[in-house]
Amino acid sequence: MDRKYKKLFSNTIVFSIGTFSSKILVFLLVPFYVHFLSDAEYGVVDLITQTANLLIPLVSLGIASAVLRFGLDQSSDKKAVFSTGVAAILIGFLLFLLTVPILLQVQIIGEYTLLLLFYVFIGCFRLLCTNFVRSLQYVKLYSFDGILCTVLVITFNILFLMRFGWGIQGYVLATICSDSCSVLFLTLAARLYRYLDFRRIRASVYRPMLRYCLPLIPANIFWWITHVSDRYMVTYMVSEGANGLYAIAYKIPTMITIVSTIFMEAWQLSAVVEKNDPELPGFFSNVLSYYQSFVFLCGSGCILFCKVLITLLTLGQPDYYVSWRYVPALIIATCFSCFVTFLGSVYVVEKKSMVSFLTTLLGAAINVLLNLLLIPYFGANGAAVATASAYISIYLVRAYTTRRMIPMQFGFGKTFLNTLLLAVQMAVTLAEIPLWYLVSGVIFLLVMVINLRALVRALVQLLRRRRG
Repeated sequence: MDRKYKKLFSNTIVFSIGTFSSKILVFLLVPFYVHFLSDAEYGVVDLITQTANLLIPLVSLGIASAVLRFGLDQSSDKKAVFSTGVAAILIGFLLFLLTVPILLQVQIIGEYTLLLLFYVFIGCFRLLCTNFVRSLQYVKLYSFDGILCTVLVITFNILFLMRFGWGIQGYVLATICSDSCSVLFLTLAARLYRYLDFRRIRASVYRPMLRYCLPLIPANIFWWITHVSDRYMVTYMVSEGANGLYAIAYKIPTMITIVSTIFMEAWQLSAVVEKNDPELPGFFSNVLSYYQSFVFLCGSGCILFCKVLITLLTLGQPDYYVSWRYVPALIIATCFSCFVTFLGSVYVVEKKSMVSFLTTLLGAAINVLLNLLLIPYFGANGAAVATASAYISIYLVRAYTTRRMIPMQFGFGKTFLNTLLLAVQMAVTLAEIPLWYLVSGVIFLLVMVINLRALVRALVQLLRRRRG
């Protein structure tokens, strides 16, 4: 029995219990949101949350990633690592307060600056606490916190949106309150206060951590540009309502992202812990093959049923139905986003954060350029195609760079064929040719045939290891 695969499988199951249940419950809240928020309001809250997601790693100096990576090292001083993380967030937030006059002048989100400040502050500490708990490999506690946080988000949303009718403010405040409760819970349950000792902070700890995380600050900005800049550009070049529809469409590929996130949380732990294993290249190659097959199959299925999924997601509200047209390109973008994240684990293992930064810089540049070219002609769908192109470009560059670090097998032929089939499926679906649904279904079956062997091999391997 191979211990590596067994541990990866068991951690994935544990993370699934907490993360999948929490993510899927939030996903199921979308019909609730579209009932109490107009498409324009939903576009605004999407901009606020996406802006906060950009600011959190920026304000925290990217320290949460360093806390996870250095905390996983068996020889690390846990108190020094955690205390350095807390100090970095406090310093970063004080500097962030200097930008308040600028934030107040930003169109659309300026009037929500105070809420944004609280959102970012609490979000920084929740990210720090969850990453440190993961570094301690308290996977069950981490998963339970995910469930708890979701229950609280739902409770606060029902209270603030349905009971009090607070609209945009209520949506944001619900996240702030749930994150605050999460920080308090993890602090007490994992007794994180035991690891807080600013006297343990010393140059031999914080210098390597800062060297690792500082390149991740611009990298996070460029990730945000690749993933979210289209939201702003659609808003300003088309309308807030169009961005609201685009945000709804993004919820369908989010189903793939949810599963990917669960797996990547477990995979990152395994990749770092097994970094000295001589069989590491084979481990990476096998897992990448299984992972790609699963993601492509899910992607093709989502394109096939995109109209049905949008209808179910929005409870059949006609104002949101047209958003299905943005789903296929976003599905392809999400598939390659998953692969890019997987290859990013190589940079984490090798502590090559500068290479991660350079690849995200390339993707952001491609994304912005194509947004400017495509949105004026194709609207929000132009933004979706731009995002897909950016992620494919990052994947190709990362495949080249990571192969020089860990000589794994990529199976480029199968990847190309899967991508081509998804592109044809997208074109058929958007054109709505005669019998398009039948053609899309045939393509889905082809994708299944291409990837079935790898998935069966993975299943057999897991069942064999469980019996062992």
